[in-house]
Amino acid sequence: IERLGQLLRDSGVNPQQVKLEITESLLVDDPMHAAVALNKVRDQGVRLAIDDFGTGYSSLSYLHLFPLDTLKIDRSFVSNMLDDERRFRIVRAISRLARDLELDIIAEGIEQHEEMDKLRSLECDYVQGFLMARPMPAKDVEELLARNPGFR
Repeated sequence: IERLGQLLRDSGVNPQQVKLEITESLLVDDPMHAAVALNKVRDQGVRLAIDDFGTGYSSLSYLHLFPLDTLKIDRSFVSNMLDDERRFRIVRAISRLARDLELDIIAEGIEQHEEMDKLRSLECDYVQGFLMARPMPAKDVEELLARNPGFR
């Protein structure tokens, strides 16, 4: 945590522009220790996301302990939601939970326009996936962002 603070100071990066993604498994091993550590990170201005929500050791009982900003819906739910009503209902339920907890929502694994439309109907804040862009070197990301200033 101290190293993160030093890196932020040395780089001059606005901490509000940094979001750390934490997997559920890191949180459940020692929830109280994780909560203390994450609060220290948050105190530095860094935003926090829980990644792959619903795939690991999900426990609603610990969500209130952590100073999260974002809940990421795992691609395993999103990629099958058009063909599987139960998976769509899970995505919808996770979206509602995030909204009720005042968290941003990121859906992972978007590959089809129809998935994007469904997620829009659920008021999903952000999406990630091959529909937007394939993985690429940092240099190519910089060029993509320069060509598309609204793309993020």
